[in-house]
Amino acid sequence: MSLFGKNHRNKYSYDPEKEYPVIRASICTGEQVAGFKDRTTGEFHDVKLIRSEADKLAFMKEYHLDDIAKEY
Repeated sequence: MSLFGKNHRNKYSYDPEKEYPVIRASICTGEQVAGFKDRTTGEFHDVKLIRSEADKLAFMKEYHLDDIAKEY
């Protein structure tokens, strides 16, 4: 842990065969969280808080995604 640097979260490794990328958005607050949802169990693994379009694009670039669905 660095006192002056940012705490970097380990990159989440996902299996495209078992999970798909999704942004979960709250209807009430508007909060958006990007992550991956398990295709069989529906369990969601949150990875990044989305505060702006730049955050969304950074998430997509980090995981090499062309498009991402949004769930409410």
